[in-house]
Amino acid sequence: MRRAGFGCETIDVSKGNPRDQIEQILGVPEVDAAVDAVGFEARGHGDDATHERPATVLNTIMDVTRAAGKLGIPGLYVTGDPGAADEAAQQGSLSIRIGLGWAKSHSFTTGQCPVMRYHQGLMKMILSDRAQIAKAVNATVITLDEAPKGYEDFDSGAAKKFVLDPHGMIAA
Repeated sequence: MRRAGFGCETIDVSKGNPRDQIEQILGVPEVDAAVDAVGFEARGHGDDATHERPATVLNTIMDVTRAAGKLGIPGLYVTGDPGAADEAAQQGSLSIRIGLGWAKSHSFTTGQCPVMRYHQGLMKMILSDRAQIAKAVNATVITLDEAPKGYEDFDSGAAKKFVLDPHGMIAA
C-alpha cells in the first residue's frame, strides 16, 4: 500500500490479496471506486506474475468494488496485440468477468482520462503540496544509461513509473 496523501491508496498485488489490503485500510474488503491504470500488459499475481494476464486488473477491480461502484479504466486496451500470450488477446478479446460487473451494477468509464475536468484542481493540490503525484505512482528518476535496466524492470512488472533524466536536471 502506498499513501498518496490526497484520499487514495495504491494496492500492491505482489504483497498479497488486494481484498485483504483494502480491508486493512477501510475495515471492509471493498471500495466505492477503483481505477485500472495498467491496461493490456498486466501480469498475473503472486507465482503467476511472470505471465501476461491482460484481463487480471479489470477482473480484480470488479471483484473489489462494491455494488453500484464506479470503475475507471484509463489503462490502455487495444483492438489487437500480435505479441499477446493467447490467440484471443491477439485479437483484442479478453476474458473479463462482465457478468460480475453486471451483477454488481458497476459503472465503467473507459478511454483517456478527462483531464480538462480536473487539471486546474489537481494543479492547485500539487502546488500547495496536498498531492504528491510522484509518490503516488512511485516515480523513479533514471539516467539515459539506466534506461535499458528501467525497461527491463518495467517489463518484469516493477510497480514503478520511470522518468528519464538524460541531462541530470531533476533534483534528487
